[in-house]
Amino acid sequence: MSQKLKEKSKSIFLTLAKAEAYIHQEDINSVHLHELGSIDTLIDIVGSVVGLDKMGIEEVYSSEINVGEGFVKTAHGYLPVPAPATAHILKGVPVYSSGVKAELTTPTGAAILTGFSSGYGSLPLMKLEVIGYGAGEKDLPSPNLLRVLIGEKSIQSEQEDWVSVLETNIDDMNPEFYDYLIDFLLKKGALDVFLTPIQMKKSRPGMLLSVICYEKKQKEIIDTIFSETSTFGIRISRLRREKLKREIKNLKTSLGNIRVKLGILDGKIVSVSPEYEDCKKIALERKIPLKRVYELVKMEAGSLITKRYA
Repeated sequence: MSQKLKEKSKSIFLTLAKAEAYIHQEDINSVHLHELGSIDTLIDIVGSVVGLDKMGIEEVYSSEINVGEGFVKTAHGYLPVPAPATAHILKGVPVYSSGVKAELTTPTGAAILTGFSSGYGSLPLMKLEVIGYGAGEKDLPSPNLLRVLIGEKSIQSEQEDWVSVLETNIDDMNPEFYDYLIDFLLKKGALDVFLTPIQMKKSRPGMLLSVICYEKKQKEIIDTIFSETSTFGIRISRLRREKLKREIKNLKTSLGNIRVKLGILDGKIVSVSPEYEDCKKIALERKIPLKRVYELVKMEAGSLITKRYA
């Protein structure tokens, strides 16, 4: 084994040791670690490290981790599932139980997963090349299988990303609250918030609240929706988004300095949008209709941009 693989194996063993030491409230150098002394553990960890290296795997992604439920018999007696060490290792990782009364993720498995995984959840965009399956020995109500998908990761362009879309139907909330809610959600980090009038059951008029956000903001925004609205449930979906590259330019026009937002596709400017607040200020100061300010700025911005980016 190379030094690099030895260090990776040691780091996974150390994750296990720290978890067991924490659970037993003992020093890591003195606690007796049953699982660490197992030959199976050695094979699992070192085998995973060497195997991924041999296959040339550069990044690993995992689905949310199914930990199981119930109790498991260990050297320390019966413990709840997930075992305390497993739960400690999986802090900050999305986990769930499918209802199977068994230990589906062991401390060793958790340490290996967290030692390699760059992310959890949806399958990343990739060109699929190899598929592998492995079957466990336990006889479970559902298929006891592990699937591995190997492929070449697609390079995401600047004009593409993934967002969470949160939606809920509301028919019993004071409509005056929506103005506050939308502003609050945007301040919380939502990319966009909008309302759609809908017809609900018993012919009641309602509103469809839609919020677009990045996944890292999802939990905070969901909590905000629950605390600030009357809804009892939120639908969550993950969507790929194509977008223009954006630049803000401060342009000198016949009306003064006005910021414009440029939409760029493949290096070419395809959209020009004057900033509302700047146009509003000019319209009020010069007593010109706001619509006319927009028209003049877009016309002059177009010619200035043509010169600048020709």
